[in-house]
Amino acid sequence: MHKHIPEAGKIELILREATNSDLPVLRELEQRVIEAERPFDASIRNDETHYYDLCDLISNQDSCLVVAEESNEIVGTGYAQIRASKEAFTHERHTYLGFMYVATEHRGKGINSQVMSYLVQWSKSKGITDLYLNVYHQNESAIKAYEKSDFEPCLLEMKLCF
Repeated sequence: MHKHIPEAGKIELILREATNSDLPVLRELEQRVIEAERPFDASIRNDETHYYDLCDLISNQDSCLVVAEESNEIVGTGYAQIRASKEAFTHERHTYLGFMYVATEHRGKGINSQVMSYLVQWSKSKGITDLYLNVYHQNESAIKAYEKSDFEPCLLEMKLCF
């Protein structure tokens, strides 16, 4: 599924599901996400590490890895993955969102909102009504972006390191 989003006087943004041919760029963007999150979490390794199984996110029918393109360049990403919910919840399954990233030079254009909207619609098409994501509490710009898409704080994870 492709979604073209023309804006007056701007280059057209294309949202599409990622393919294996996107893997080199996606791996580079994954490293940018990790680099951006290191200041928020001293537990993240300093050598090259990985957060995501990108091949599985591309091939798994319960996942949707979407890319946002401007002028044939991937400038944003995000994925939705259907997961089993805790037994105590009223919903049996939920969607977890991750790899929410927009290249620094493309921020402020509403790309994250459009990626989120795409993933919400994908989730709805799969019968999922509850979506979750994680964000570092110090990452105020990301929190504001998610709140623009109607997400609200739900649970604060705490940790102790010694």
